[in-house]
Amino acid sequence: MELRHFRYFVAVAEAENVSRAALKLHVSQPGLSRQIRDLEDEIGFQLFERSAKSLKLTDAGKTFLTEAKSVLQHADDAVKKARAVSGGTNGEINVGYAPLTGLDFLDHVGC
Repeated sequence: MELRHFRYFVAVAEAENVSRAALKLHVSQPGLSRQIRDLEDEIGFQLFERSAKSLKLTDAGKTFLTEAKSVLQHADDAVKKARAVSGGTNGEINVGYAPLTGLDFLDHVGC
């Protein structure tokens, strides 16, 4: 299973239509349909209930959608973090302060 499969699945699930998802992804509709079927074959269960005019997520598909989005977000976060380290923008900033000595004195004087 590749990240591409997750991206394709999420796009089809959100569009509820393979043709619209294919346009959004800039891939062919038959190729996208094949990738979704390959994914279903690999994981061993159907992600969509198919009818002549629409796609609807199965219960397993709904769960897989939540997890697929999480995987994609985690992959994006990993790239951002690695890019920050590579570019030298990753680091820590420590801020500290010391209480002013004499504030108590000013309070007692009436200032």
